[in-house]
Amino acid sequence: MRRNRRVKILATLGPSSSDPETIEKLHRAGADVFRINMSHTDHALLNTLVERIRTVEANVGRPIGILADLQGPKLRVGTFADGPVMLEKGARFILDSDPAPGDVTRVHLPHREILQALKPGHRLLLDDGKIRLLVREASETRADCVVDVGGKLSNKKGVSVPDTEIPVGALTTKDRKDLDAALAANVDWIALSFIQRPDDLADVRKVTRGRAGVMAKIEKPQAIERLPEILELSDALMVARGDLGVEMPLERVPGLQKQITRAARRAGKPVVVATQMLESMINAPVPTRAEVSDVATAVYEGADAVMLSAESAAGDYPVDAVETMDRIAHEVERDPNYRMIIHAQRPEPEPTGADAISAAARQIAETLSLAAVVCYTSSGATGLRASRERPSVPVIALSPVVGTARRLSIAWGLHCVVSDDAKSEDDMVDRACRISFSESFAKPGQRIIITAGVPFGTPGSTNMLRIAFVGSDGRGGI
Repeated sequence: MRRNRRVKILATLGPSSSDPETIEKLHRAGADVFRINMSHTDHALLNTLVERIRTVEANVGRPIGILADLQGPKLRVGTFADGPVMLEKGARFILDSDPAPGDVTRVHLPHREILQALKPGHRLLLDDGKIRLLVREASETRADCVVDVGGKLSNKKGVSVPDTEIPVGALTTKDRKDLDAALAANVDWIALSFIQRPDDLADVRKVTRGRAGVMAKIEKPQAIERLPEILELSDALMVARGDLGVEMPLERVPGLQKQITRAARRAGKPVVVATQMLESMINAPVPTRAEVSDVATAVYEGADAVMLSAESAAGDYPVDAVETMDRIAHEVERDPNYRMIIHAQRPEPEPTGADAISAAARQIAETLSLAAVVCYTSSGATGLRASRERPSVPVIALSPVVGTARRLSIAWGLHCVVSDDAKSEDDMVDRACRISFSESFAKPGQRIIITAGVPFGTPGSTNMLRIAFVGSDGRGGI
């Protein structure tokens, strides 16, 4: 089973899509990676979902990636004594450390660290930005605010503080427990929410120790300001446009999406575009034209993957949503303008052997119209360098490590195959040709190009290029 598109699709599992039959339908419809949202998943359900995904993986014979998305420090107001209150523009409203139920003049904010960090002039955005408060006076126990944009406020609504750097890490006590459970379940990616600084990633890396890739969700202004440092410490990025559009002006989000996508591609690290891509398909069998254009824009931009959230997790049409995203991606990638745009954005190779060889392999494959690029990759680094080049020919990533193949399933254009490492140059050529033939990428008489490292089995040693013919029996020849 192979995909005929380069961009990958992430599908979030939830009430509409957690049974084994639907998970397999989602994968066959186009989902390459499954996201498990730890905000709504306990550890028992996490293990059940991972087991079901691995069963589907065995049924279809392809590596499938699993991403566990940690909740992060979700900030919320307390409760109100008599139900929701209506905050009028210009009124005074207080957030304080008093746990007593609130009223139209005040409410409990059960996050002392926010109160300690607030300063006059800072904004507080409540209920996904529907209500905006401006801080007039602040102390360690209360913030005296004026209502800038009013509205109805009810119990436990979320709070965003775009102007304030909260002096706590992105890992809460719940997140630490969820992280341990996700690693024990052998998930492939950990997504970290609401990061503000590189140190947030360093904390997670100390725990993961390479057992899973670390994906930084970019959704706060503080993360944008320190994007190069965050990118350096992460294995992948996610453009989390929902919270990013709450904490920053909406009109800035499209430009930031392009900025983040291109920064990740220059670094050779996967980037996922997420949130509200086909939002109307939660309740409708077809998307809006604007949503189709939104997905297409991310594909044209060269994102590694596009993601479905509530559409596949809680919507009425989870499989249809994946099929729709798959069709949009196919159509974009058939557009002659697509290759022109992807080519125009291609970054210069980094001054390393692996980058130089990956760039040369792409150029040779395109010049000679070869059937495929085949890269042997143990750690996954060579596969990511091949993906970074965005070649016009298919890329097959062969890895002896099943975890590497699963992790690479999120990267643009990589068809991942678990295979023993080559024992010799002849075995390297023969194995690459046989797999290219059996996976329907190359026909007898066509040529492929192979990248590998000598000595074989040594991670990070990519130093060889070979062009090989696929023989009549699928075996290789020089």
